[in-house]
Amino acid sequence: MEIPRGNNREDIKARRQIIKDFYAGWIAKHPDKKVWNKSLNAYIHVKNDSINETLGHAPRSAEATEAQTHLTEILSEAVYVESRPPKFGDKNQKKFSKMLLLRWNNCRVLVGKRKTTGDFVQYYISGGERKK
Repeated sequence: MEIPRGNNREDIKARRQIIKDFYAGWIAKHPDKKVWNKSLNAYIHVKNDSINETLGHAPRSAEATEAQTHLTEILSEAVYVESRPPKFGDKNQKKFSKMLLLRWNNCRVLVGKRKTTGDFVQYYISGGERKK
C-alpha cells in the first residue's frame, strides 16, 4: 500500500481513508479489540475513542499514518516511559485517571488508564519524534 507523502488536502484525505480501512480490517481480525502489552503486563484496548483521536491527528503526517499499520506490533512491544496526569481541560482525556507514554522505535504511544474500569486504552500513536 502506497501512503501519499504530500501535505495537500487530497493526500490528507487519502491517508485518512487508509487509516479507516486499516482499522476496519484490524477489528475484523481482532474482535476483542485488545492487545497484550509486555511492558505494562496488561491489555491495551482499542476503543472508538482511540480510532476517533487517531483519525483527527494521524492523517496529517505520512509517518503517523504508516505507524497505524503496525498497530498490533506497536501495542504489544511498546515500552513504558512515564506516567502523567491527563491534560487539564481536555474533554477527550477527562475519562482517564492518568496518561502513560510508551515508545516503540521512533513512535510515541499514549495510553490512557480509564477512571471507571482501570482499563488501558490506546489514545494516540505518533509516527516519530515530537518536534520541539
